[in-house]
Amino acid sequence: MMQLRIKTFDELTTRELYELLRLRAEIFVVEQNCVYQDLDYIDYDSVHVFFEEGGKVCACLRVYQKESEPGVWKLGRVVTREHRRGLGSAIMTEGLRVVREKEPRATVRIESQCQAQGFYEKFGFHTCSEPFIMDELPHVKMELTLS
Repeated sequence: MMQLRIKTFDELTTRELYELLRLRAEIFVVEQNCVYQDLDYIDYDSVHVFFEEGGKVCACLRVYQKESEPGVWKLGRVVTREHRRGLGSAIMTEGLRVVREKEPRATVRIESQCQAQGFYEKFGFHTCSEPFIMDELPHVKMELTLS
């Protein structure tokens, strides 16, 4: 049975942390053939939202407040193990719910792979930059203002 988990870094068990990092590496590094520094210290200050089933993380993301910009939250490392199960939409809905609970009128920013722009637009995000290369892949900055 799939269960939703919402935890700060310090609340994660060693197994949960391993599973989160394993899924991110499996998809972003191996499947997308992208070498990048995933361990960027931001996980320490993030809220980790994930679905777990049978001891494995099926989908995850992280949200954190941008210290230098009050009212601005970042959402990233959005990933699902299986496609076409609705996990991407479910994890995004939960991630945005977490931000709304913490700051109902927040601005949420993401750096989306260009191929995923349409997915984020379904949640109300709009593109606010020209395409740029990040971690060897084309990305755009997107933003959503909660109300």
